[in-house]
This record gives sequence, structure tokens and C-alpha cells, in this order.
Amino acid sequence: MKIAIEAQRIFRPNKHGMDFVALETIRELQKMDHENEYFIFVSPGEDKCLKSSENMHVIELKCPTYPLWEQVALPRAVKRIRPDLLHCTSNTAPLNCPVPLVLTLHDIIYLEKRQSSSLSLYQEMGWHYRRLVVPRILPKCKKIITVSQFERQRILDALHLSDEQLVAVYNGFNSHFHLQPKAPEITRKYIDADEYLFFLGNTDPKKNTPRVLKAYSDYLRRSQKKLPLLIADLKEDAIDRILGEEKITDIKGYLYFPGYIANTDLPALYSGAFAFLYPSLRESFGIPMLEAMACGTPVIAGNTSAMPEIAGEGALLADPFSSEDITAKILQLEEDAEFYRQQADYGVERSKLFSWKNSAKALLDIYRNMAE
Repeated sequence: MKIAIEAQRIFRPNKHGMDFVALETIRELQKMDHENEYFIFVSPGEDKCLKSSENMHVIELKCPTYPLWEQVALPRAVKRIRPDLLHCTSNTAPLNCPVPLVLTLHDIIYLEKRQSSSLSLYQEMGWHYRRLVVPRILPKCKKIITVSQFERQRILDALHLSDEQLVAVYNGFNSHFHLQPKAPEITRKYIDADEYLFFLGNTDPKKNTPRVLKAYSDYLRRSQKKLPLLIADLKEDAIDRILGEEKITDIKGYLYFPGYIANTDLPALYSGAFAFLYPSLRESFGIPMLEAMACGTPVIAGNTSAMPEIAGEGALLADPFSSEDITAKILQLEEDAEFYRQQADYGVERSKLFSWKNSAKALLDIYRNMAE
């Protein structure tokens, strides 16, 4: 069988969630499947993180914009190769696909009411592009993959797809996230502290950054330790805007905001953190939760969407719409040493249920069933 996989953005240096999902599952397929022939379509980029092998061909397609790459360059390349199927991995696909189509639909947030527009023009344009493309391609998909049972049911309810067309395949996390000694030589590149809180924020409204910063402001007033807060993936101007809107500019001296953090440094940062804050408003899965758990770091996650499903019954969940509840959960970890230890141990065990190897096996079964 000839299998084409769209992985447009995996060569970009500043990768995010969907990029890692595509990259890691492809890497596992490369290890385990030596029978089928793969064609991996990517955009040129600085991080050549995937190499061709005997039955896997990495093909770079040049095109000036994301929509043109997907709607023009990709279908032309697929037509030349004539694979048995094309798997598009990041929510959208060509409107006119010359072969059977498999789509990974990570979520349908684009259909839902937003708390606010994104501060990022790139994210805002992507939101509108999905609203335009996704409804038109779903009827053409032979199989649609999503990443949790919550999201599967959400999609079924909203879009009225058939049970047979839609399947859930859990994500995994990279094996370099595991219990390890603290590494101050790495953490000090980002924060001048031996212990800190860690928050993965960005300009996406679902990450709930204003409430997290409000909760952290309340934490500083009530805590005996007053740990600093490391914020990944958020620039100073965005932070200043939020602090001004929330009238909490006095906390800025406790914040560290280095911007994008390389994935290779994240295990050390999780391991050095007292706790990881992930009280999102909406997640279809939540890979960072598992990464932090695997490193033995207690996680405060949101109690909405797929987060309870992935984090499990023993997880520490907060109401993401209540900054007071987020504050209370941080203080609970800080003031109860036994509870803190239980959360750390629970997270390590829970994370063992998920792996990219399991994800790739499920994906390979879908490909084989389509061939049959």
C-alpha cells in the first residue's frame, strides 16, 4: 500500500501541538512498518527532524502560503504519486483530493463561541480558514480521526457524522519526558529561581491566560512562599496588555517570560517546577499535562472538555472560569505536603497509559482496514 501523509509544518523550528502529533506518529510508523510505502509531504524548514528511509520518502513542497500549499501544491503532488490514500494531519485538507482522504480533526473549536479573538494574526487567520474549509471536506473523508472520546462525541453531536466514519485515537508524549534530577544548568536559562510555578500560555483564548495571571496575583497575596511564575510561549507586550486590563501590573516582577521554549529543554523545566498550571478553557486532548505528569510534576488542569478524560479520576482539576478556584488549587499543593506527593506519584502512573507507539499502532490499523 502507498500511503501519503501531510505533515506540512514539522520542519519549522518553533513547533506546537499538532506538529508534534504528526512528527512523533510518523517516527513510530517509520520504526514499526516496513511493508507499506510512505510519502511524507512537508514545507521546507530549518529543523530537518525527519529523514527518508527505504520505504519512507520525505518530500518538500515549496509554496508561499499555507492555503496555497494545501489547496494547490499538495493535491498536485499527490496526483503525481497516486497513493492509495492521503492522511491530512492538522484539521484541514484539500477541497479537491484525487485519492481517498483520511483527516485528523483535532477539535471543532472553530465552531464554538469564543471568549475573545486571538492576539495573533496567524491564529486568527487559521480560525477563519478552518471555518471555510472543514465543513466542505468532511463529507469527502473516508475516515476522520480525533484525539479523545470527548472530542469524538462533540463532533458527532455538532456535525452528525456516522459512528463508522469517526474514530478516536489518543495522542502520546515523547519518551524524553520522564522522572529525572533537577537540571539548573537548563532551567537557569529561563528563570533565576530554584523553585517556581510553570504555565504554558500563548495568545490562544482557550489557554485562559488572563484568569491564570489573576489567580497568580491572588496566590502572591496569600502564599507564604510566593513562588515566581515561568510563562512559556507568550511575549512581553501580550503580558503587559493582560496585566493592564486585569489591573495587576504589580506582579510583573514575579514573572519570567522567555518566549518559545525548545522542546528539548521542557523536561528540565517541568522537573524543576513546583507545579504545572494547565487550567485551559477547552482542550481536545492536552499533551502538556502528560509531559508534566511523566516528569513527576503535579498538574492543575481544567475540569472541562477532554482534560478530565486524559488526566483521569485522581487528577487535580480546577474550574477554569474561576480564578479563585485556580488559586485555591495552587495553595492546596503548597500547604499539604502529603497531597502534593500523592499528586506527583499519581501523575507518573497515569502518564504510562499513553505513548506515541500506541497512537501509531492504532493509525496503522486504520490504514490497513481502509485497504481491505
